[in-house]
Amino acid sequence: MSASGKNIRIDGERLWDSLMEMAKIGPGVAGGNNRQTLTDADNEGRKLYQSWCDAAGMSSGLDTMGNMFARREGTDPEAKPVYVGSHLDTQPTGGKYDGVLGVLGGLELIRTLNDLNIKTKRPIVVVNWTNEEGTRFAPAMLSSGVFAGMHEQDWAYDRVDAEGKKFGDELKRIGWVGDEAVGSRKDEIHAMFELHIEQGPILEAEGKDIGVVTHGQGLWWLQVTVTGKDSHTGSTPMPMRKNAGLGMARMTELVHEIAMKHQPRAVGAIGHCDVHPNSRNVIPGKVVFTIDFRSPDQDTLDGMKAEFEEKAPKIAEELGLSVEIEPVGHFDPVTFDENCVTAVRNAAEKLGYSHRDIISGAGHDACWINRVAPTSMIMCPCVDGLSHNEAEEISREWATAGADVLLHAALEAAEIVE
Repeated sequence: MSASGKNIRIDGERLWDSLMEMAKIGPGVAGGNNRQTLTDADNEGRKLYQSWCDAAGMSSGLDTMGNMFARREGTDPEAKPVYVGSHLDTQPTGGKYDGVLGVLGGLELIRTLNDLNIKTKRPIVVVNWTNEEGTRFAPAMLSSGVFAGMHEQDWAYDRVDAEGKKFGDELKRIGWVGDEAVGSRKDEIHAMFELHIEQGPILEAEGKDIGVVTHGQGLWWLQVTVTGKDSHTGSTPMPMRKNAGLGMARMTELVHEIAMKHQPRAVGAIGHCDVHPNSRNVIPGKVVFTIDFRSPDQDTLDGMKAEFEEKAPKIAEELGLSVEIEPVGHFDPVTFDENCVTAVRNAAEKLGYSHRDIISGAGHDACWINRVAPTSMIMCPCVDGLSHNEAEEISREWATAGADVLLHAALEAAEIVE
């Protein structure tokens, strides 16, 4: 990159304005967003983003999983493109920045290059991956997983939400089924960079502007069904109860104990749960809940799953219950590409931003793409490490710093043409 190129910065105010404009779509009830995948709000957000890409002079592609690809051409038509991006879908009670910063930061990168009439040898593609959150249709990172060959498209299309609606039907309903075969682009990617908020407290606590993501935690999602017998809370003697709720309570404690054995490189918790019949004077006859185990170490990750699968049936047997355990989501720990990680670190140093290496505690689309192309991530702080919450917050300065680093890492890969 030339000396003049070192001084290139994105327009932080324009990026922030775009974030706030997108946040108007699918507003939450407490200042955040509820723009779940394949809802009408998702459709509206996609259309707004598409209009911005059109205005930036980008060509658009859409694959059969609804993944959106906006391309700025390079000077070499044979050169493999550099990808940047993340996702626009949110949690039911999500914030304004999780995923969205990575997509709109990529758009701002293109706008900046247009403003300065900067040409790159390689094309740059900004991508919006469908259903990263996995809240409505499990598992998370569904479409990037199909793209990378980790899931079959037919299987993904058959994922259902809580109302029994299928992913494939809803994708068609909102009009975002593309003509491109999913994954047809995976061999063309020169490198990919994903900008994201940290979703944890480390960067803010240490006063660092940028997290250089070297690894990502692997995870196991387990769905557990504990079955007992519905009965009256007042007239059923304590020794004669088959209380599925009690079984879940003891298994919740088991999950915590397992994760605590492996500190500081492991976490585990109960997330979603459904209690049946969910009546105040009926002992639960069935409980369905999910477990989230994570670790950057493969043996630890698999060991936590195995220990739960060994001990949970014993808890159930002691209480006169039955238990079924089904894996519903999984990916191995990730080591991001060394050259891409170095590009991020170099960009932060060149721009004068404080930084530290960090392991991503959450799953991201980059974790799947890293399996098919050199990939890394950039993180910026978030207030109190809070995410997946409507109170999620970042500062304009943090957003700007992250997008600046994204710009320079991408330009190192895409190569400025003088």
